[in-house]
Amino acid sequence: MPGTTELPTSRTAFGPRSTPRTGWPAVCAVAVGIFSVVTTEMLPVGLLTSVGADLGVSDGTAGLTLTVPGVVAALAAPLLTAAVGRLDRRLVLCGLMGLLAAANLLSALAPAFPVLLVARVLVGISIGGVWSIAASLAGRLVPERSVGAATALIFSGIAVASVLGVPAGTLMGDLADWRTAFAVVGALAVAVMVAMAVLLPPLPATRSVRLGEVPGLLRVRPLRTGLIVTVLLVVGHFGAYTYVRPVLEDVSGVEPDLISTLLLCYGLAGIAGNFLAGTAAHRHPRRTLAVLCGLLAAAELLVPLLGRSTPGAVALLVLWGLAYGGVSVTTQTWVLRAVPQAREAASALFAGAFNLAIATGALFGGQVADRATVTAVMWCGGALAVAALIATAVPDRRPARAEAAAGPE
Repeated sequence: MPGTTELPTSRTAFGPRSTPRTGWPAVCAVAVGIFSVVTTEMLPVGLLTSVGADLGVSDGTAGLTLTVPGVVAALAAPLLTAAVGRLDRRLVLCGLMGLLAAANLLSALAPAFPVLLVARVLVGISIGGVWSIAASLAGRLVPERSVGAATALIFSGIAVASVLGVPAGTLMGDLADWRTAFAVVGALAVAVMVAMAVLLPPLPATRSVRLGEVPGLLRVRPLRTGLIVTVLLVVGHFGAYTYVRPVLEDVSGVEPDLISTLLLCYGLAGIAGNFLAGTAAHRHPRRTLAVLCGLLAAAELLVPLLGRSTPGAVALLVLWGLAYGGVSVTTQTWVLRAVPQAREAASALFAGAFNLAIATGALFGGQVADRATVTAVMWCGGALAVAALIATAVPDRRPARAEAAAGPE
């Protein structure tokens, strides 16, 4: 992008690699791990009514099963990264997947809503830990030439969870009950734990992360910019996407029985966007992120204008999916490139910011929808994407000092 400075792209951009590379089976195990935690986090989306009716709480109260894990994950990511010290990351990941399995089992057996919330707290801990550690592993598992594709594959777990995980959980809830859905996802977590134990090589920590150094990284301007852009995009997206169904029905006039098909199209576009952006971001993270910000802003801002028919809504929803599907992998790549000497600490900050933005986005969208209209939510989401584009376009004028500030690994 003219007038901007690209982040470093050298062979050492992801720091030293001290573990043997075992290739794509290990990467796939990590990707399915990400899929498991994101599916577990989002599973209540399609089960809120059933959960509330069974445990005797309102839909609004049942919604805490979504808010609580996001907030806990935001806090757990930096705390866990510091707490695990120099423990082998393979053992840590296996332990966190075991915790996820236990949390899902507890959810399936919960006799009352407070017990379910305790289980969701455990889910948040697992999300924060798995995301902050797994997100930076691609460079330790595959050769340099494949890091971009491997990172995209790991983050595809997020997009696939949205397309397959949540709808599948909802279907299981419809065919059996909501407890069965949690039990099945818990069984998946056990399988992932075993796969990680078998497929991942030993992953000794290259350095221990001190809790105090995590917020200290915020002094690094490229990292700070990446986190700000992440928060703006994710808050805007979830604020708008939470209300995409009423917008499609009221603004676009889409028949209710077509909405699930349109959301599937959105999800498939998101998977494609994840891989396209992952490859591009490994070469040019700033340019890729600027394109994604522009596309996301256009999609959200144009829905009230050009999305007043079903064809227009379909086109904009596919564009939205393509754009947002690349956000997580591109912003993660930006963050890792900003502080190559402190990858895990940076990933912890990223995971915390991302999950807190998810929780904030849903709350933000609700406030706008209640005080104005659902159409206004689209305008606000698009405005935040425009703000993210502006932040992305501002060049980093002190890259050398920023890298030095991160400290040696």
